[in-house]
Amino acid sequence: MNTLYLECGMGAAGDMLTAALLELTEDKQAFIDQMNALRLPGVRVEAEPMVKCGVTGTHMKVTVHGEEEESLDEHEHEHAPDHAHSHEQTHDHSHREHDNCGEEDHDHHHDRIIKDVEDVHHHHHHHVSPGDIRALIDSLPVSDRVKEDAKAVYDLIARAESQVHGHPVTEIHFHEVGTMDAVADVVGVCLLMERLNPDQVIASPVHVGCGTVRCMHGILPVPAPATALLLEGIPTYGGKVKGELCTPTGAALLRHFATSFGDRPVMRTRCIGYGMGKKDFDPHANCLRAFLGETEGEREAITRLECNLDDMTGEDLAFAMERLFEAGARDVYTQTIGMKKSRPGVLLSVICVPEDADRMAEIIMRHTTTLGIRRQDMSRYFLSRRVETVDTPYGPVRVKRARGMGAEKAKAEYEDLADLAREHNVSLETVRRSVKA
Repeated sequence: MNTLYLECGMGAAGDMLTAALLELTEDKQAFIDQMNALRLPGVRVEAEPMVKCGVTGTHMKVTVHGEEEESLDEHEHEHAPDHAHSHEQTHDHSHREHDNCGEEDHDHHHDRIIKDVEDVHHHHHHHVSPGDIRALIDSLPVSDRVKEDAKAVYDLIARAESQVHGHPVTEIHFHEVGTMDAVADVVGVCLLMERLNPDQVIASPVHVGCGTVRCMHGILPVPAPATALLLEGIPTYGGKVKGELCTPTGAALLRHFATSFGDRPVMRTRCIGYGMGKKDFDPHANCLRAFLGETEGEREAITRLECNLDDMTGEDLAFAMERLFEAGARDVYTQTIGMKKSRPGVLLSVICVPEDADRMAEIIMRHTTTLGIRRQDMSRYFLSRRVETVDTPYGPVRVKRARGMGAEKAKAEYEDLADLAREHNVSLETVRRSVKA
């Protein structure tokens, strides 16, 4: 399986992700030329080599009207000019409606969108609405896949900002994230993801930094509120590095593209990319590292919760097991055991991902008679899986296929086999043979 692993030990930002993914591609200049051909208002994209702690990587330099966006953490503010880092701001602003156009007048439509956004960019202090951003993305000469990915990333940011500020999404206006350099970051990552086309994207737990950051609304803790919302449910940690390591753009891109978070899997690495951030956090190398390679078997962290029960009916236990499956448990099973005083009992075991363990424990406490639960954190190996549909003379049957670690397996879905066997009044084995055929 073609796997992309993102190592976010120094957080994630749009430019760092773009640079790391660019290093994984063969024709880097073609990507730079494509980005500049998008004609984003005032935007110029360059890839420049940069060294951090003796390691050479790439820094994506995105300038808007000749200036590169700066972001300042609070401890840097007293030494900086008065144009500090700002997060999104909302205020009343009229929205434009953009008509759809056919391919024959795409260039004219794109020019009109560019002019509209430039007008907003110059006359409204860099505040643009989600509608303006979506219209701009729709006008770009990129594939539908890239457009949909880019708009989905901005929708995540808009919803987070809406919740933080207590305003409807339609009233949200972007400041930092909505400027053209961030649009270039988002579209650039989406273009590179299309080029690399990984089967899965795994990211490490995200280092968010610590301290405070200055924004339009005052001094806020790191991670900033919108970033914290975007990272809900994703494993993160702080640490001693002072500064904002994960930006809203970086958080939204990770949430959209990463299929899971955890340790780097066993993989045959083909290439490694280093995306350098502009700041220095000595002695830490400020970079995001990307690994591209093949995984066969995979490994993930899991948690097993167990308790002994000797005073529940089979009906009550079955009800509890149903609730656990409904809540997302990977597996729930029982074993017959002998307990103290020679009492026969049942061992209830629940397998889940670590982040769900507390919630599963609450369900066990609520629906069983136990007074205590044992927890064991471990990992498991599993094969890469996919589901495909096979047409048979009796009808379509879903087949689960798995491969890796020297093994390849396939199994037809029982429910599909049973439904077709009943419908045609034949045996399960008859339908199963037709699938193999």
